[in-house]
Amino acid sequence: MARPVTIQYNPNILYGYGRQYGLTIEVPSKGRGGTRTVDVMSAIRAKVAGRALSAGDRLPSIRSLAASMGVSPSTVVEAYDRLAAEGLIRARRGSGFYVASTATPPLALTEVEPRRDRAVDPFWVSRQSLDTDAAVPKPGCGWLPPAWMPEAALRRATRALARTETSVLTNYGSTGGSPALRRLLLARLAEDAIEASISQLMLTGSGTQATDLICRFLLRPGDTVLVDDPCYFNFRALLRAHQARIVSVPYTPSGPDVARLEQTLAQERPRLYITNSALHNPSGATLSLQTAHRLLTAAAAHDLTIVEDDIFGDFEPERSPRLAALDGLNRVIRIGSFSKTLSASVRCGYIAARSDWIEHLVDLQVATSFGGPSPVATEIIARVLAGGSYRKHMDELRQKLTRTRRDTARKLAALGIEPWLMPRGGFFLWCRLADGQDATAVARAALDENVVLAPGNVFSVAQTAENFLRFNVAHMNDAGMWDVLRRALKRGSR
Repeated sequence: MARPVTIQYNPNILYGYGRQYGLTIEVPSKGRGGTRTVDVMSAIRAKVAGRALSAGDRLPSIRSLAASMGVSPSTVVEAYDRLAAEGLIRARRGSGFYVASTATPPLALTEVEPRRDRAVDPFWVSRQSLDTDAAVPKPGCGWLPPAWMPEAALRRATRALARTETSVLTNYGSTGGSPALRRLLLARLAEDAIEASISQLMLTGSGTQATDLICRFLLRPGDTVLVDDPCYFNFRALLRAHQARIVSVPYTPSGPDVARLEQTLAQERPRLYITNSALHNPSGATLSLQTAHRLLTAAAAHDLTIVEDDIFGDFEPERSPRLAALDGLNRVIRIGSFSKTLSASVRCGYIAARSDWIEHLVDLQVATSFGGPSPVATEIIARVLAGGSYRKHMDELRQKLTRTRRDTARKLAALGIEPWLMPRGGFFLWCRLADGQDATAVARAALDENVVLAPGNVFSVAQTAENFLRFNVAHMNDAGMWDVLRRALKRGSR
């Protein structure tokens, strides 16, 4: 059955209500568009281009659209007739107007938002970090160098696979993922005071897939999602793939600005809030207990679901408050992976949530991946975690990163670059450039010399971080890279 859509109009914004059609579309004004007929046509074209209206969807009746947009029925008739002549919509006698089967374009994610300078486009920055040669310095990337990872433990676990059951090497993964690894993860959740059962935990192909499954489960095109500003830029990229409307709230050294968050919840009614509690990416900030309590109170008042990404939690010297622990996995969903601490090649993520939600998420994973993550990957990770070497590796890594953060901050200060704060752990420094320097221009100049930087506005929905750069301190030991950075800073001065 075709899905009806209700369109409401004001002079500036067209809204499609209903969860399928919540995208916000700018509508040309009468002066710019020429006539009200052109306004109506432009609004419908925008709905189709944004995929809020898809092939086969029924358009509003002539009278209802005329009333909601404040135009005459004859204006809507003319708009529909002209769109039908273009082939965008078609009429069914006695039934109404429908989007034509050939009207919905392929989803081009770079077109979902206005075009940005490629140096601050999340997709382009990700592709540069992933695709450039291993020898290219990448102080803007989001992972550790190979030499910093537990190579010996990974090789031991990989060799042990030769002696394991053949099914591990040949079969699909079970739908919830390896029971052995899930039991190890339950013990780790307990260390964060998160009480969970095996039915509340599933494994995924990666941390990104965990977020993707949650978005598939809870969102429809046009739903509003709240993120931090700044936030991990692939959250923004993934939400664009789900055609979500993204709003942001400023992040402070102790967590989101709760007053602004409460205001945004009341005004925007977001469906989800996606955040890092521990060692926030990119800022390195840590959620305080007071902010966590206020955040959960606001979430309960506005029926907000929170996705808490804990991928950097193991880099903390001491554990900070976790929303999932305070909430009891009621409206907080905990996700994570080992891509940052063990291997980005042996990928596996997890979701901890309500049991009834896990059931549905497992079904979604079957539909999209036919089973859980690779048994080879989960076997390697389980062996490393169970062998005792992982804790030693993380102890050594935290100590090494403490020294490296301090040394990198000192070198950056000599260039007039200051950290927004000094993180308790992790490998990111969120840094403010000196007055008169533009991070996008600096990143573009550095890329001309084969150095990948991460300019601030790639992390900012509001585009208010033009004088920030995120540095990965583990990738800052190349003398040539520092020479490039000095030259880029000169070229990036306004």
